[in-house]
Amino acid sequence: MKLYYDPISTTSRPVLLLIQDARLPIELVEISLFAEAHRSPAFTALNPSQAVPALALDGGQVITEVSAILKFLAEQARHPAYPADLKARARVNQLMDWFNTGFYRDFGYGLVYPQCIPAYAHTNATTQADILRRGAERSARWLGILNDHFLAEGPWLCGEAVTIADYLGGGFVSLGDWVGFDLSPWPNVSRWMSALKATSGWTATHGPFDSFLAMMAEQRRQSA
Repeated sequence: MKLYYDPISTTSRPVLLLIQDARLPIELVEISLFAEAHRSPAFTALNPSQAVPALALDGGQVITEVSAILKFLAEQARHPAYPADLKARARVNQLMDWFNTGFYRDFGYGLVYPQCIPAYAHTNATTQADILRRGAERSARWLGILNDHFLAEGPWLCGEAVTIADYLGGGFVSLGDWVGFDLSPWPNVSRWMSALKATSGWTATHGPFDSFLAMMAEQRRQSA
């Protein structure tokens, strides 16, 4: 199997984390988003959506979308991060869908990306301010639910053990590091993210992302 990925990509990093933690024998093929390698004819033939990650299976089938890839790999490896019990698995699936829809839409595309990626920013300053205000308000609501409901009891999203829902959700929430987003109003979320970042898998897979964030912070400092 081959995983086509970008180490900085929000949706690639959760898959890299699972591969690291489960010690999966997968060939990694880097597709640089900044170099627009995802728009090349060769990669477009693999994934017409021109998005990473993409998992090419032996035999020719290609699986796209981070949630589907995480579930496939964890199921194939019989990894405990995707529990076999149907009720426990349903909770993992529920949380992955929750993050991948409302939360990511408002936190990623409504708040973080418009500040960092020109394609998602608006040239009109008033409109841009409205987009960010609305994104901040909606993100605060989602973070409140995450803090007060999903993380109110156990150390992880689904209880006492890490699951692929933590991998996916942590990747999305870590986007806030790009803009220095303050998680302190949501102490359970802050605690959870600190625990994720302290794992050996996170350290091993997030070096490029951390270096990218440091570079962006230095650029902001120099332009201030």
